[in-house]
Order: sequence, then structure tokens, then C-alpha cells
Amino acid sequence: MSYTKRVLIAEDSSVIQNLARKILEFQNYEITAVKNGEQVLQLLEKEKFDIILLDINMPIMDGMECARSIRSLKDAEKAKTPIVAITGNAKNYTDEDFKEAGFNDALMKPLNFDRLVEVVANLTD
Repeated sequence: MSYTKRVLIAEDSSVIQNLARKILEFQNYEITAVKNGEQVLQLLEKEKFDIILLDINMPIMDGMECARSIRSLKDAEKAKTPIVAITGNAKNYTDEDFKEAGFNDALMKPLNFDRLVEVVANLTD
């Protein structure tokens, strides 16, 4: 029996958070959602996820800072968790910026939900 893949979504927009949750739950992913990067790091102290979706612009700790913090975690397994950027202002960052921060991929807003499912599936195989 295969276990359900766990997805952590960090997104301060309730609308995007809820849409992504519904789409991914429909694909049988288990979803945990938070509003900022600091909450991501607090959760990672206690739990393990198969993939993390990070909004770039969040209060308290943004996605870029959060991704760098995840990559420098002492727990090597958690530090390697796939991370996907979600951004509405891609012009502010290059693919190189995302790679440098530790992201595996980036999704642009408005979210293409087929692409969301495809990226999550590919990175959690």
C-alpha cells in the first residue's frame, strides 16, 4: 500500500491556498497550509513533507529566505525536500535567483492548476 504524499503550502492568499488545496486533495495529496515562511520552519521541526510550495511574497518571512533556511537545515533529509516557488512577480527574479535560493521549480500566478499537479507529481515520485 502506498502512502499519501504530504504537501506543505505556504501562501498568504487564502484564495490561492484554498484552490491549491482542493486541486491537490482531489489528486489524493495530504495538504497542510500555513501563511508564512516562519510557520514552515516551525512545522519542519516536527514533521516531514514530500514537497513544499512557497509563495515568494509573504509576511514575516518570504519564500526566498524560507527556501534558503530549509536548504540549511541540520536534518539532511528535510533539507533536500523539493521546494516549488509560487510567484506573481516573476519579473523581479530570474530562474537563476530561484535556483540559487534552493528552489526545484517555479510556478507563476495566476496558477495553472494542470501545471501545479504535474510539478508536484514529478517532484514527489
